[in-house]
Amino acid sequence: QVQFEESGGGLVQPGGSLTLSCLGSGFLWDAYAIGWFRQAPGKEREGVSCISSSGRKSEIYADSVKGRFTISRDNSRSTIYLHMNSLKPEDTAIYYCATAFGHDCPAIDAGNFGPQGQGTQVTVSS
Repeated sequence: QVQFEESGGGLVQPGGSLTLSCLGSGFLWDAYAIGWFRQAPGKEREGVSCISSSGRKSEIYADSVKGRFTISRDNSRSTIYLHMNSLKPEDTAIYYCATAFGHDCPAIDAGNFGPQGQGTQVTVSS
């Protein structure tokens, strides 16, 4: 059974930084690209970023986070990370991770990814 455990969220002031972690289990971790998604209250789920299975071939970022967020992965720990800098109030959301269906990143649309975890709350506020 595919499972994800997201962590690292919290309350941060605008301009601050956070690093989210996503620990995966129940599948062959290093065979799949992994994506981060977020959903704010009253809004559609938004694709944030994706990293290929090896972590070396492709990374994709939504325009809203380019230059501020960086995705990475440690396959020895079955974990991916989302390093978030220069946070804005509009980054406030629950952040989730999910697997793609192959090695490479597809378009960051929820329909191109499998089940997600419970998520971790990120709140950017002064």
